[in-house]
Amino acid sequence: MQANPNKPDWKKIQTVLLDMDGTLLDLHFDWHFWMEVIPQAYADKNLLELEEAKQFIHAKIHSQVGTLNWYCLDYWSEALDLPIAELKRELRHQIKVHPEVTDFLQALRELNKTVIMVTNAHRDSLAIKLEMTEIAPYFDHLFSAHDFGLPKEDIRIWDEIQKRVYFAPQTTMLIDDNLKALQTAQQFGIAYPLCATFVSPKLERIDPKNFAHFSQYSEIMP
Repeated sequence: MQANPNKPDWKKIQTVLLDMDGTLLDLHFDWHFWMEVIPQAYADKNLLELEEAKQFIHAKIHSQVGTLNWYCLDYWSEALDLPIAELKRELRHQIKVHPEVTDFLQALRELNKTVIMVTNAHRDSLAIKLEMTEIAPYFDHLFSAHDFGLPKEDIRIWDEIQKRVYFAPQTTMLIDDNLKALQTAQQFGIAYPLCATFVSPKLERIDPKNFAHFSQYSEIMP
């Protein structure tokens, strides 16, 4: 059996930075919420045809790509005049962890790695997802990009995180499905950027470009 060329050399890695949505959790929950549920709620509130509401919401979302607003429930609650966090909580039973994630997190704990979540998700969204998945105990620290006022697409966030919890970039891995986040982390000096290509069984896989990558956690299990 051929060895996986993307499997990390775990002896060289001390700190593991982990994204949440798409990387640890099935991204279909968020896709369905923003592409279907919110347009329907907006259509109902404003007496619009669903297709008209979809076009408006999708254009509005696209205009905020790469910014913290894109992930900010407060921003969207105000922009759309909808109770976004409340609507998300109503659907929380649909939140799912990817297969093997818990085993992977447990393996990192057993190797005494420092495990840090760094998500662009809003704190309200993070709270709902931690409540439903019960993965919080596997992490040494849990950071939302909103804590810093910067998305992971902005290289400055890694310096801000390092001020809170020191990590040595040369022994640090970032696992993420966001290529721009992987790029900024790499530019900052994080030595092991790793792309999670399988975000959901219902969505297309991420093209990892030139990044090391994996599909299932069994491929990179310590």
